Amino acid sequence: MPEGDVVLRVARRLDAALAGQVLTRGELRWPTLGGVDLTGAGVLGHGTHGKHLLTRLDDGRSLHTHLRMDGLWRVHPTADLAAGVSRADRSHRVRAVLGTQQWTCLGIDLGMMDLVATAEEDRLLGHLGPDVLAPDLDVAAAAARILAQGERGIGEVLLDQTVVAGLGTIYMAESLWAQRASPWAPAGGLGPTARDLVTTARRLMLRSAAARVPTATGDTRRDTNVHGRERRSCPRCGTPIRRAEVGRPPTARRVYWCPRCQPGQPPT
Repeated sequence: MPEGDVVLRVARRLDAALAGQVLTRGELRWPTLGGVDLTGAGVLGHGTHGKHLLTRLDDGRSLHTHLRMDGLWRVHPTADLAAGVSRADRSHRVRAVLGTQQWTCLGIDLGMMDLVATAEEDRLLGHLGPDVLAPDLDVAAAAARILAQGERGIGEVLLDQTVVAGLGTIYMAESLWAQRASPWAPAGGLGPTARDLVTTARRLMLRSAAARVPTATGDTRRDTNVHGRERRSCPRCGTPIRRAEVGRPPTARRVYWCPRCQPGQPPT
């Protein structure tokens, strides 16, 4: 599932195509929104909260979408679609078509879609923790939320979007490795490391979000230290990286860690 850095990049890509423009095409191919036509609405811009994307319109509404596992947004020249050079907008996988005279953005295989009053966005996102990438993030407050999780393992906690929003398995693993913290260490006993974890995750994700990536999803191949590197040498100590799980079924997730740099074993 794309993490907050990817969603932020997608928002910037959609802003470049749509922000400040009036929609000449606004189709929502979603069971509960099939009769809605957004044509004529102006796009104010895009916002994100964790892994959630918000397209804000000048009529006081916001289109909320989530990529889930397979979703993506593609940007096509409107002229190509109108002339039939591309038929991408006719795919059964397309869930949203947001077009202007110059560009048309296609939301493909989206996992969530809602249309709400902008003033009521909190109704959809209010259950989430603070966004790790928010410009006004209060790092100390985010760390306090982590510490309040008590005996829960820190790997599981970092993936809990109601505690802090935006991290997935990649930045969970990379942040823990950077701080030499075991994925199964009790969150409540981390002390100052909780704040360091938030700061590290934010730094890594902002660096990724700033990358120039001309891809459809805004995604890029990331260089990692532990994630996806099972049996390869830890770049810090040379110990083979291991893989296990954090959390409990059915929501347990994969984690990679260095058993020497991050002493601690998964529960049996």
